[in-house]
Amino acid sequence: MTPIIRKGLLELVFSGSFMKRWNDKLRPIELAEVDKQAHKMILAWLLFALNSREMDLKARLALGEEIVEGGIFEYLYRLVITDIKPPVFYRIKANRADYQKLTEWVLDQLKTRITPLGQEFGTRMRAFLMDPEDRGLARRILLAAHLYASHSEFRLIKTINPPDDELIEIEQSFVDRLGRLTDLVGVAELLDDDSVLGRFASKCGQLRFQKRWSQTPRIPETTVLGHMFIVAAFGWLFSLEVGACRARRQNNFFAGLFHDLPELLTRDIISPVKSSSAEIAGLIREYEHKELERVVLLPLRDNGYPDLAERLVYFLGLSVGSEFSATVREDGRVRKVSSEDIGGPLNLDALDPKDGDLLKICDRLAAFIEASTALRNGIASDQLHQACWRIKQFYQKTPVTAGIHIGSLLADFD
Repeated sequence: MTPIIRKGLLELVFSGSFMKRWNDKLRPIELAEVDKQAHKMILAWLLFALNSREMDLKARLALGEEIVEGGIFEYLYRLVITDIKPPVFYRIKANRADYQKLTEWVLDQLKTRITPLGQEFGTRMRAFLMDPEDRGLARRILLAAHLYASHSEFRLIKTINPPDDELIEIEQSFVDRLGRLTDLVGVAELLDDDSVLGRFASKCGQLRFQKRWSQTPRIPETTVLGHMFIVAAFGWLFSLEVGACRARRQNNFFAGLFHDLPELLTRDIISPVKSSSAEIAGLIREYEHKELERVVLLPLRDNGYPDLAERLVYFLGLSVGSEFSATVREDGRVRKVSSEDIGGPLNLDALDPKDGDLLKICDRLAAFIEASTALRNGIASDQLHQACWRIKQFYQKTPVTAGIHIGSLLADFD
């Protein structure tokens, strides 16, 4: 099989780390596009889970696919139009002819990068982006998640900016537009800072404050929150490459999106510390489990959302020891399986499969791109050189892992 995911597409996904948000306002920290997208898709998962409770498996998977892929389409669109301010963009969007001209130009800019994903992917992307008036459930969930994530950023900058008419209009727009979406299950609770959903959403957003490689200067700096989205997006793209079933694709995306959630409680512990001894690794994992249970999972269970807690447990691999274990569900029980089986006879929606090795590839690849990008941008650092070398060396022994030609992909970056 010829690999279809190449360097250009992965770097495009990563480029959201460079894009600054609210860059015409005073900001307490730099706010990056990729961080906002991560927060948005966490909220989209939350609303997806709540609004699909009564659906059968087929309908739920169809909705999930539309949400995940729609979120990725919107992100790629945003990367191309970059700094068009929202009021200007909304005016363009209000004129169908102007919006379609802009969208045709965007699709043309993306064509070379997305062509290897196949004609069907490009057709779905065109259909989604060319129909902004669609008000189906997936679109409304994505809109609510987008508004909530953007409003969360606005609340960070509001108090340190001098009051002006634009700020008042922006805040009122958020309030009004979110108010029109409160018929969606969960939106009203998200807007209540004291509710368990409001607290969970706020905690997840705090991962934008945690810098990765905190002792190593880099350009661009990346956060734990943004890294989670990059791993999730890579997980979705590689799942398409290996022919994963719908459930497996979605599980890989959402597992990637939450894989560093424990760092809410432990901060970004670097790999050499985690791997320095089995005792230290076990101690860190035990602490993570206890704090996740106390701070995240137990409040969800005790306040009417045991299904959300159970889903997070599955994504994080808490019952099998690692988020990077391949798993399936049979008769309500989770069991570990091999990568070979999950790519073969167990690649079935009914088994709720989730990749392990594939997600680990995505995690390492995201770290590799962070390090190599910083080196290309002139940051001389032994830590960055060593990180790139270690990842390349690891995959020299297994250049094809979980169906991904990771060896040749890493060679693209030479």
